[in-house]
Amino acid sequence: MCGIEIKYRDKQVLSIKGDKQDPFSKGHMCPKALALQDFYEDKDRIKTPLKRTEKGWKEISWQSAFDEIATKFKTIQHAYGKNAVGVYLGNPNAHNLGNALFLKPFMKALGSLNRFSSASTDQMPHHVASNYMFGNGMLIPIPDIDRTDFMLIIGGNPVVSNGSMMTAPGVVHRIKAIQKRGGKVVVVDPRRTKTAKIANQHLFIRPEKDALLLMAMIHCIFEQNAVNLRHLVNVVDNITQLETLVKEYSPEAVTAHVGIPASDIRQLAADMSNAQSAVCYSRMGASTQSFGGLCQWLTNVLNIITGNFDREGGAMFPLPAFNLLRGNTKGHPTNFGKYTSRVNQLPFFNGEFPVATLADEIQTPGEGQIKAMITIAGNPVLSTPAGHQLADAFDQLEFMVSVDIYLNETTKHADIILPATSGLENSHYDIFFNSFSVRNTAKYSTALFEPEQNQKADWQIINELAARLTDTPVSKYTPEMVLDMELKSGPYGEQGMSLKMLMDNPHGLDLGPLKTNLINRLLTPNGEINLIPDLYVNDLPRLKASLELAPKSSQFPFELIGRRLAKSHNTWTQNSQRLVKGKNPCTLEIHPEDAASIGIINGQKVTVSSEVGEVTLDAIITDDVLQGVVSMPQGWGHNQADTKMAVAATQPGVSINDLTLANRVDALTGNAALNGTPVAIYAA
Repeated sequence: MCGIEIKYRDKQVLSIKGDKQDPFSKGHMCPKALALQDFYEDKDRIKTPLKRTEKGWKEISWQSAFDEIATKFKTIQHAYGKNAVGVYLGNPNAHNLGNALFLKPFMKALGSLNRFSSASTDQMPHHVASNYMFGNGMLIPIPDIDRTDFMLIIGGNPVVSNGSMMTAPGVVHRIKAIQKRGGKVVVVDPRRTKTAKIANQHLFIRPEKDALLLMAMIHCIFEQNAVNLRHLVNVVDNITQLETLVKEYSPEAVTAHVGIPASDIRQLAADMSNAQSAVCYSRMGASTQSFGGLCQWLTNVLNIITGNFDREGGAMFPLPAFNLLRGNTKGHPTNFGKYTSRVNQLPFFNGEFPVATLADEIQTPGEGQIKAMITIAGNPVLSTPAGHQLADAFDQLEFMVSVDIYLNETTKHADIILPATSGLENSHYDIFFNSFSVRNTAKYSTALFEPEQNQKADWQIINELAARLTDTPVSKYTPEMVLDMELKSGPYGEQGMSLKMLMDNPHGLDLGPLKTNLINRLLTPNGEINLIPDLYVNDLPRLKASLELAPKSSQFPFELIGRRLAKSHNTWTQNSQRLVKGKNPCTLEIHPEDAASIGIINGQKVTVSSEVGEVTLDAIITDDVLQGVVSMPQGWGHNQADTKMAVAATQPGVSINDLTLANRVDALTGNAALNGTPVAIYAA
């Protein structure tokens, strides 16, 4: 989403820097932009299809690869049923124009319900809340950070993530702008993050207690008679029922559990209701936990009842040029829970099952067992809970295919690897992240370099596979053809929006700030906001049970949380020299009193163990983490056995998902509960 300016000669990149003329990013770019050169030039990058043989990896032709894959998938589905072939989609698919447009027809051609993705280790609670409250899982409220006067950030670190589920280049400047205009920013997190360090206030909270905090704040809004629905008063019902639901969650009732004084909770609620405009933004820490579904529902509820929903400075809804909601009508039925996973009965939603159950679906015999897999631009062995269990499961498959540019911890299990072109060889328009943007903009980027003769883009690969599986001709559509049609039929089509218009404006187009638009876009059957869906009411007894103080486990007395790294958000960035060089960031942060209690010193190697595994890494003693809580990066762990990563080999890491548990999920949405894992710490 950030505009970048690349200087090059022939096919050699000379420099990459931010495009100051981009109306959205205005010269800002994250470290991943610099890494584009590394991925393009990397000698370890795969450019020709590979087949695993008894003697090692062997280069094969595209024709041979497609023939074998189609034959194997058809044979397996004929023997075991359509669902015997599973699919995993990784994070990069969301940033790939071709895949965003053509994965759906590929999935239809495959005909399997067994689809999994990184969404259920990240953001599924957001989509479920939007589906039930507003009628569509992609109608996601976004903080209007540029015009708010009070911003409450729960479990988010946008200074590092550049705004997760909130596309916002240059978050540091945006936060400082809030403060400069007299506003206030408060961060609630078990760790004093980089965002917390520039905020006006930071409050430590116990992991997985955010839903209790939100319930207490909503309790206070009613206690203060501060409910204010503003222009939504005629489309919001059940306010009286909501007041009843939160009655027993006073600040005094939850303070011992959340670790925040009751007076501070009341002040947060007062700040939300008294500010000229305010917004609560809950993110990764609030989503990837046992109560992730409740957290995102309650965040929406808090923004609604304080009069900060669909309103300038509050939580608003982007209107992107490529409208993902086009064609949806009121009363569009939900598919949430239409199916449940075969083994663990986790809910099916948005065309996929939670990835936490994937290993069990492969390893558990019986009708519907997954016998083959295709992973597309993903490394689930590192990015999903109990990754080592998933690695074992992949070894049990009859056949596996990976679409990827690297031999890594996941693709090493594949029988065939299909390599795609890299970022600099692909054109781009970001379909998904414009839908989460803090400002309406549009930008199309042409491919910088032509691919080599033997290379194919991701969309060409999946189109070819779809054609082979259905015995039909390959689709003649290109990403640009579909993009142009959608732009012309979108909300700015009457103003001349088209692919040509974007190509004539290579720095991008500013389409203006977010506007009040929710009432006309609600897709619930009655055209109103469903403030209290039964799904969430039925989950409240589980939250209430958490109010009973349970003694800490003597075996696993610490709670493990993840953390973002500015240079390495995701598992696929670790082949870039620019992103892995320097001081090793893969460390365990531990509170000084905790370190003293187990007799470890700063920089010492410690072993962290959980029910399912253990890892060893350096300890960093810091009061940036709450006592009783330890933190290590997510998405690390490159250079595991049998992978060929020359860059990463200089700095091997460990994976937090060798410690996380596949059976720890948010029972409501099925999202992985990666935070709050019980662990033990001892000197290595």
